[in-house]
Amino acid sequence: MSASILFMCLGNICRSPMAEGIARSALAAAGRTDVLVDSAGTAAHHAGEPPDPRTAAVLRREGQWHPMRARQVEASDFERFTWILAMDEANLRDLRARAPAGCAAAIHKVREPVGGGDVPDPYYGGADGFERVHGMLTEAIAAWIARLPPR
Repeated sequence: MSASILFMCLGNICRSPMAEGIARSALAAAGRTDVLVDSAGTAAHHAGEPPDPRTAAVLRREGQWHPMRARQVEASDFERFTWILAMDEANLRDLRARAPAGCAAAIHKVREPVGGGDVPDPYYGGADGFERVHGMLTEAIAAWIARLPPR
C-alpha cells in the first residue's frame, strides 16, 4: 500500500463510516486501489454495530455503501495508517493523547485541507444533518486524495 487513511469519530456509526464510504468510492473512481481506508471510533459505545441507518441511507443513495461494523481505535492503528483523520477537536485531542511517542501516523482534523473546522455530529438531529455532513466530507476527502503520493 502506498498510503492508508483511518477516519475517526466518537462512536464509528455516523461520520467516520460515512467518510470511509466516500473515500472508498472516490479512490476506486480514481483507480487508487493502492490506498487502504478504514474507520474507527475513539469510544467503544457502538462496537460491533452497523452504521446509523441515516448514514447508510445517504451512502446507498450516493452509491458509496459498503458493509462495515463499528470498532474502537487500537494501538496498532497508530503504526498501520499514514493519516488518522479526526472529525472534530475532541476526537483529535483524544487521538493525540492515545498516540504512542514517535507513532508513524500523522494525526489531523479531516477538514484541515479545506479551511479547518469540525464536522458536526449529526446523531441527535434529522436526515438533513447527515446530508450536510456528507457534503462537508466529500469536499475534505477530495482534498486529502489530491495530497496522496503517486503510486
